[in-house]
Amino acid sequence: MKKMPQDKGFDSSIGLLFDGYDFISKRCKRYQSNIFQTRLMLEKTICFKGEAAAKVFYDKTKFTRENAAPDRVKKTLFGEKSIQGMDGDAHLYRKQMFMSLMSEERIQELATLTQQQWHNYGKKWENMDKIVLFDEAREVLCRAACIWAGVPLEESEVKLRSQQFEAMIAGSGVVGPKHWQGRKARQENEKWIETIIEKVRNHQLNVPETSATYIFANHCDLSGELLDRRVAAVELINVLRPIVAIDRYITFGALALHDHPECRPKLLESEDYLQAFVEEIRRFYPFFPFAAARVRQDFDWQGYHFPEGTRVLLDLYGTNRDPQSWDKHDVFYPERFLNFSELDSFKFIPQGGGDYHTNHRCPGEWITIELLKVTMRFLIESINYNVPEQDLRINHLRMPTIPASGFVINNVNLC
Repeated sequence: MKKMPQDKGFDSSIGLLFDGYDFISKRCKRYQSNIFQTRLMLEKTICFKGEAAAKVFYDKTKFTRENAAPDRVKKTLFGEKSIQGMDGDAHLYRKQMFMSLMSEERIQELATLTQQQWHNYGKKWENMDKIVLFDEAREVLCRAACIWAGVPLEESEVKLRSQQFEAMIAGSGVVGPKHWQGRKARQENEKWIETIIEKVRNHQLNVPETSATYIFANHCDLSGELLDRRVAAVELINVLRPIVAIDRYITFGALALHDHPECRPKLLESEDYLQAFVEEIRRFYPFFPFAAARVRQDFDWQGYHFPEGTRVLLDLYGTNRDPQSWDKHDVFYPERFLNFSELDSFKFIPQGGGDYHTNHRCPGEWITIELLKVTMRFLIESINYNVPEQDLRINHLRMPTIPASGFVINNVNLC
């Protein structure tokens, strides 16, 4: 049996804070290995990256998600008792609830709603001196997501609810005040959605039967009982929050258009190139850094031993930019996706890997792609704008991250 490289020091938690997205890749390069062992928060943890690592990580016979995510992530990003921490028949059954929303027709409905919101905001921007795209995208997506999901959202609530979603996302990867703000935002958000679930169940609120709100309010678990009201709220938030989180990809997409103006004419000419451009945004820029699991039972892989119960982190960002899998791995190059095959899915895992129906791959990936395409079309076809001098650096220590300025535009005119 091969000896797994061991990270230096008793515990690497401080190193994670100092290296952020590059924590795993930096050490893999140091040890000339795609796998190493360390301690994080005093717990033994195996870290690995790459296509082969992703393939074994999403093998349900070898890994479980139960008790894998840190409490700070559960209390901000995922919520307690959410699908992200489930396995087996219970996971498959609840996953069907999410997959029922992912028909081509329903995704197109959301895309149309988002397109309408972009047009509304574009008209507003014509009278504004400064637009922070990250902030505006968050509101656009929050409005569209709530309408699509059947969640009532008053005009006076838009800013509050969109900020709460952002606080949950931003608070998941930090310590200190922002993390506690994320916890508070989740508590308040869950109370809001619980009230809506209860009103639907008591027939005080009528929503479309195809909406997420109706489906989740009336979903039963394997025992035939309605989901606990809080759990139903948590899972409905797990529809809304990931849609709002696309604001980061949108901001990176605007940055890509700014940094690579040579792509604009190609985007206007070809739908295939637009698809490739969107995929390259998801590959090149940092989104979620790692995925966590635990070893289901002892097994050996590539000469290394994985003991039962050990926590394992898969480097999502590092796998998407792994030089062993990608030519020009550190270059923004959409053309690579013009001939990309689904057979290569384990080397491209921005939102997880494996099968959508049975694995922990995010079904919202299809929504992400479609809303990014809608937004890129809006930015290149529907408005003219200037990009003033600003700080566009991307801090890899901030997880999740965005360009420092949030991407500011001005002098906006609708075409």
